Amino acid sequence: VQLQASGGGLVQTGGSLRLSCSASGFTLDSYAVGWFRQTPGKEREGISCISISGTDTYYDDSVKGRFTISRDNLKNTVTLQMASLKDEDTAIYYCAASPKRCSWYGGVYDHWGQGTLVTVSS
Repeated sequence: VQLQASGGGLVQTGGSLRLSCSASGFTLDSYAVGWFRQTPGKEREGISCISISGTDTYYDDSVKGRFTISRDNLKNTVTLQMASLKDEDTAIYYCAASPKRCSWYGGVYDHWGQGTLVTVSS
């Protein structure tokens, strides 16, 4: 059972990047999937989540209007499309799967990916 976040990299300020969260050993269609990020010295913060059905999506104010979360259950993948990236978006991004509901509280998530580094620089 594994969750993997991928797609990070170096991007210029104002650019775009797409992160993917894929699962192996289990299917994501029974899980809400959240994206979190963390920078050194700061607490991990939840930035986006998509419900099990995919009907409901949630965004932190810091990324609202710039990031879009979506899911493709056939591909067992959740994608975070990031646009208009700012320097302060630089962080390690993690995806996590919860069998219950979306939450900014990490404790509801059973599975966590290893993280992918996003660096935004001018």
